[in-house]
Amino acid sequence: MISRVTGTDAVFKALADPTRRRILDLLHVRNGQSLSDIETEIGRHSEMTRFGVMKHVKVLVEAGLVATERRGRHTLHYLNPVPIRLIHDRWISKYTETHVVALSDLKERLESS
Repeated sequence: MISRVTGTDAVFKALADPTRRRILDLLHVRNGQSLSDIETEIGRHSEMTRFGVMKHVKVLVEAGLVATERRGRHTLHYLNPVPIRLIHDRWISKYTETHVVALSDLKERLESS
């Protein structure tokens, strides 16, 4: 039985890969890119094939981090920041509260003494 990763787990899995994070960065800079656009940019930094880029984009789409829109013969890819924001709200923001920051600062000062 194959278990599909969904929800928050799918987002964490998608974000775990540096190529997928690079794709998200590309879409953050310029939203609405075609697969060819993404492939060209990724190809500047690696020898990845079109098929490899397609697999990474598919994981991002399944995790809800990328939305697609069909325009004629092209499919455009758009960053969807909502899942990242939900992770921030659930997992990160509570660790940036004032008392946590104060304890972290105190720890750093004590360790540097």
